[in-house]
Amino acid sequence: MVSGHDRGRVNSLVELPDSSPVDGVVRWDAAHSLWNGAMLTVSLVLAPMAFSWGALAICLVLSGTTLLLGHSVGFHRRLIHRSFDCPLWLERLLVWAGTLVGMSGPLWMIRTHDLRDWAQRRADCHDYLAHRRPPLLDAWWQMHCRLELKRPPAFDPGRVGSDPFYRFLEATWMVQQVPVAVLLFLAGGWGWVIWGVCVRVCLSVTGHWFVGHLAHRTGPQSWLVNDAGVQAHDVPWAAIPTMGEAWHNNHHAFPGSARIGLYPGQSDWGYAFLLLLERAGLVWNIALPEHLAREGALTRVAPEHAHEALSFATLVEEV
Repeated sequence: MVSGHDRGRVNSLVELPDSSPVDGVVRWDAAHSLWNGAMLTVSLVLAPMAFSWGALAICLVLSGTTLLLGHSVGFHRRLIHRSFDCPLWLERLLVWAGTLVGMSGPLWMIRTHDLRDWAQRRADCHDYLAHRRPPLLDAWWQMHCRLELKRPPAFDPGRVGSDPFYRFLEATWMVQQVPVAVLLFLAGGWGWVIWGVCVRVCLSVTGHWFVGHLAHRTGPQSWLVNDAGVQAHDVPWAAIPTMGEAWHNNHHAFPGSARIGLYPGQSDWGYAFLLLLERAGLVWNIALPEHLAREGALTRVAPEHAHEALSFATLVEEV
């Protein structure tokens, strides 16, 4: 049985009477810029000299693990969209894994995601929030800058904001790489540290931006969100490395669904992992499209593949 809150709402923001998603200024974000720049520099300068097949394997394994458990399941499907329920200890473990991805702390991730989500549902929003600018400028904006809206909505993270563990992660998100680096150094030396921390973080941050940029510019669509100024696209080639997050058109249509890959052939490792946890009794109340009140909010568009030609009613019956 799915819990009663609205799975499709933007959970952490409170819209004020004069809130505007358009009027704002993009400013340099020193902390994230220096962090992301350092990870990129080490990856370009030192990683080739420190390469080994073991270091590459560590990079890929840790990238996949943190992106699956942390970014996709812990941050996105649990903290942000609350699309399943689980014990607090498991939630905290998943969120810690999400912090290890190296993008930022949990509160920053929630606020950044929800501000973009809120803005894209309006008739128009700032180019920063819509990924409208050319790729190089958008990359600079997203990985090195922040948007300061003149009249933003209020931010209320609720329980998460008062949780001492999440506040600790927010304050120490960069430092969380240190224990990982120490273990990697003991196991494989500096090569494993460079590839297991710096290259991994660089790939995760850059990949997150790149897929997000494409997902708001071009690609297959199955649904349009009525009255939304920004529509989403699927990025099929990125389905596996993003653990299912790249089916972004599906996600815009059913934002609170724990299942993002909705159609045959749409890989969704995040949802598959949740099913494993459900069988183990560690996860329950998994939200699916039929649990969201989306009738009338969506318009079906011409599918590019025959297997996607499903009506709203057929979709909620089959998934």
